[in-house]
Amino acid sequence: MKQLLLSVLIAPCLFGQQQVRSAISIPFEKYALNNGLTVVLSEDHTTPTVAVEVIYHVGSKNEVVGHTGFAHMFEHVMFTGSGHVPYGTHDKFTEGVGGTNNWQTYFDWTRYWETDPSNYLETALWLESDRMGFLLDSLNDAKFRAQRDIVKNERRQSYDNQPYGRDGELIGLAMYPNGHPYSWPTIGAMSDLSAATVEDVKRFFRLYYAPNNATLVVVGDIDRERTKAWISKYFGDLPRGRPIVRPNVAAAALRGEKRLTFEDRVQVPRLWIQWPTVNTYSADAPALELLGEILAGSRTSRLTKPLVYDRQIAASVMAGQNSTENVGDFSVIVTPRPEHSLTEIETQVDSIIARLKRDGPTADELKRVKAGQELNFISGLQSNLGKAFQLADDQTFHNDPSYTFRVGYAKTQAVTAADIKRVANRYLGSTRVILSNVPIGKRQLASHAERSTIITDPLTEKSTEVRP
Repeated sequence: MKQLLLSVLIAPCLFGQQQVRSAISIPFEKYALNNGLTVVLSEDHTTPTVAVEVIYHVGSKNEVVGHTGFAHMFEHVMFTGSGHVPYGTHDKFTEGVGGTNNWQTYFDWTRYWETDPSNYLETALWLESDRMGFLLDSLNDAKFRAQRDIVKNERRQSYDNQPYGRDGELIGLAMYPNGHPYSWPTIGAMSDLSAATVEDVKRFFRLYYAPNNATLVVVGDIDRERTKAWISKYFGDLPRGRPIVRPNVAAAALRGEKRLTFEDRVQVPRLWIQWPTVNTYSADAPALELLGEILAGSRTSRLTKPLVYDRQIAASVMAGQNSTENVGDFSVIVTPRPEHSLTEIETQVDSIIARLKRDGPTADELKRVKAGQELNFISGLQSNLGKAFQLADDQTFHNDPSYTFRVGYAKTQAVTAADIKRVANRYLGSTRVILSNVPIGKRQLASHAERSTIITDPLTEKSTEVRP
């Protein structure tokens, strides 16, 4: 296939200086194997290194009630060896030769990657192909139980016994209807992890970890023809999986405002406000992303400057849009300083957002957040791995590795002040979840405690029910 060239003009970012436009050119080639594996290659000889990523179009949203946490569990299982790769070999031929390996799971995807000296490219491809095609050959009950216990302990450390660790899970349970695939966290429920069997996860693997549900991206110091030959050798004979039916995902079904109070083992209360918004394909997503930056992207932003620095009523402020393949949400999270209540914080947040909804952002604010977005975008492309992530994501969710360069980035840079004012008014209204996380025994510290529903959670091994 003829090599494609990515080109995008980068908008000016220097204030008060001459506007300069420069071009990014990232060459890539895309093709598919007969078994459905999509391959994206990008040749760059700047450094003698290479990044290899395999992204599977599966995440926690592909799970079902009672069987959650499987996608994340494979983060651990995939590094325990496969049919022809003994346990420890993966680390030996990545970290052991000066490279890295890691993995991530989210609602919509699971990715695995290696960075290596380029002379280890064939080895990296072999490692990835073997666990795609032969992982189950070495997965027995003892190995599964060991990894399941590790995941359960991770949940205890990162969620159950972490200050504010349950907040995101509780918000999700409140935001979405019962059984909604975005209502549980990627790590899954403890009860589901405890009940999972090796046969359960094997069925999940056979369906989703197949070539036709994956994209292989190789970026760096490669010879493309030799790389294609290796990919054909190691991936070409892996069998195509069964057709996958994507879940039919409904939007959040909130009707008005929902207030919750959760007593946690914390010393300082925290306020989390979340609104349902839009998925990653929506035309409003870029404006919502910049809205998050305007509210809390820097020390001079709308929420951070007055609450943290000027009035010093808050210790920290976070805000931002989270767009997934099917749904989206916008959150504001504030931790107050001593002697300042969550009710006071909520009042101030609502007042600041109301002013932004009335007046919109200033021209200077818009320039600054666009400059920050441009910096983050370009910085993310400095490494082979950063480019691999971008190419893989765009292929998986847009069927086009060049989508962000051609379309997505330009859409964000084209957002106007009127766009931001419009989305703030459209989405940041009264339909929202407000969670007050307060110290145990101090329910009165919740924001508008008299109108807030208490969440009872003894930290058992069952998910907390927070719906009416």
